[in-house]
Amino acid sequence: MKNAPALSHARSAGAGVRSKGLVLTAMIFAVAMMFIDMTIVSIAAPTIQHDLGLSSSGMQWAINAYLLTLAALFAFGGRLADIAGHRRMAVLGVIIFAGASAMCGLTPSGSLAEPWLVAFRAVQGAGGAIMFPAAIAIVVVTFDLRSRGRALALFFGIAGALTAIGPVAGGYLIEWKWQAIFWINIPVALIALALIAISRPPNESRPAPMDYRGLVLIAAGVGLSVFGFQQSALWGWSKPAIWASIAAGVILLVVFAAVERRTASPLINVRIFKNRAFSVENIVLGVAMMAFIPVFFFAAIYGQIALAEDAKTASLLILYFFLGFVVCAQIGGRLLDRIGAKPPVVLGSALAAAGFGLWASKATDLHVSAQWIYIVMAGAGMGLMLGQANTDAINRASRYSYGEATGITQTVRNYGASLGFAVLGTLLITRFHSAVTTSLTGKGLPHAAATAQASKIAGPRGGTGNPADIPAFIRADFAAATRDVLYAMAIIMAVAGVVALLGLRRGVQEDTAQTAEQSSSESPGEDPDTWHRVTNPRVGRWGKKLRLTAMGTAVLAAAFLVPAGLNASASAGRAPARPAGEHVGSGALSATIARSRYGVPTITAGSLAGMWFGAGWAQAGGSSTRSAPSTTWTTRGPRRPTSSRSWSAPTSGW
Repeated sequence: MKNAPALSHARSAGAGVRSKGLVLTAMIFAVAMMFIDMTIVSIAAPTIQHDLGLSSSGMQWAINAYLLTLAALFAFGGRLADIAGHRRMAVLGVIIFAGASAMCGLTPSGSLAEPWLVAFRAVQGAGGAIMFPAAIAIVVVTFDLRSRGRALALFFGIAGALTAIGPVAGGYLIEWKWQAIFWINIPVALIALALIAISRPPNESRPAPMDYRGLVLIAAGVGLSVFGFQQSALWGWSKPAIWASIAAGVILLVVFAAVERRTASPLINVRIFKNRAFSVENIVLGVAMMAFIPVFFFAAIYGQIALAEDAKTASLLILYFFLGFVVCAQIGGRLLDRIGAKPPVVLGSALAAAGFGLWASKATDLHVSAQWIYIVMAGAGMGLMLGQANTDAINRASRYSYGEATGITQTVRNYGASLGFAVLGTLLITRFHSAVTTSLTGKGLPHAAATAQASKIAGPRGGTGNPADIPAFIRADFAAATRDVLYAMAIIMAVAGVVALLGLRRGVQEDTAQTAEQSSSESPGEDPDTWHRVTNPRVGRWGKKLRLTAMGTAVLAAAFLVPAGLNASASAGRAPARPAGEHVGSGALSATIARSRYGVPTITAGSLAGMWFGAGWAQAGGSSTRSAPSTTWTTRGPRRPTSSRSWSAPTSGW
């Protein structure tokens, strides 16, 4: 009976909650703005730059400021939520994010435009970093351990779908005015605040002093290293500044970990990493995010350049991905509640690896009809494993440290995504450059001239024009480069699956009385890694079936990927087959892609690559382009067999 008061306190956490479903809905609306903004701004960036007269670096920083602030402050936001109260910080984060969105939409023209937009984009990132850990903590506290998997699966599934909707919604909103991509957040925020007021989510807190020394160290460490990753494609990996930035960031993170061990009230209790499941799940999340976020942008670029589709049609590739993601996220959540995290995480990783590999094998076909099922398959695998790995990691923290644990997982996820963009972006540009050089050499250009032109074409820069005007050989070269990126994503997910297979334990996490009675003095890293074996025969059969399925999927993926990878390596020096009807002509070589009906670029290879790889943006309308060497390609592509059209590449590249 001595435990009764503690148990009573644990149960009273959600006493004022009217409806768990309403709380979940409120939190989904709260974070919806953040997830939409991760992708929607990339669509409008060229239009914003044109209308406000921003410089290339200014537009780049308007986007990177949001991502850098978000990544650098997640740990702070998580700790702040635990100290000041989850509901209070969720409300504050929503208000900050919506207010900053309104100010972004009110950006004045002239010399003030650039600093104004960059500053309020950074404020948006700060609002998101405060809001998201608090929202996750509220959902985790509201739902018990046995129903938490399904709740967070719905949360992450819808949040992921909103990320995919961003490019599609942005394409329509900018036809009205670009300010709408920011102002759309205001009604969403009002709905979220109303639902929070009605549902009254729990406002648990653990008052403690804030570790500002730790905040400075982790913000600088994450910010510097992520900045280095973002700038790698613009400056090149050979630049000492890139490695200096990344190295300085990593050193600061090591210093942060050492300082936190000796801090009485640390920003992050690093002892939580002694929990095996927490550490393994964070490794899995970091690895998986190297493929998960980049696939949105590579798919959109591929759709426009290789498939020669407009921005809206190209975005359908992302929707195919999330068709599988959303459905299997719900299945994964139920599996987590019934049989634990290991089966869905391992099976999902294997399924995603197979999906990416099969998608890669069809990328050079240039027909969506041959690819969509594999795109759905890759999305299904990611949906099956991603949310479950995240939920299982957060479950390892005490109830008064859920915000802190969420801050850690989100920092790891953003770090992994930034590294993925840097590595995969470099791979894409390198392979594309090599393929274009081979193609131009085969068309009669001297090797030196072909290399110079390939550098301009493959460089991560913005452009203007019509996707239908891209020559067939450029489309084929870009498809071949994207194929290699997709194979790399398959390998990344295979690595995530192996880590989960070897590192995670079988069974469901134990929800013991000891866990329910945790007091505010407990540290997140001190929680026991309690498990119980699955003894229910029905659940045991489920686990056996899933293990066999995972093994079969892994074998299938390996049997396919190894020969395919060898074939890709063997053909690395050869250009893909070119459609007939192309010949070398004369004239000026200048390249333009994806001009909207207003005469400014919509979504382009350069706009997305420039945003995420740290590249600059071309001036709208090509006003900054210079004359290039005299060469013209006359192309008879598959879309218009009888037409001859002139195509040109920008001196700044894509």
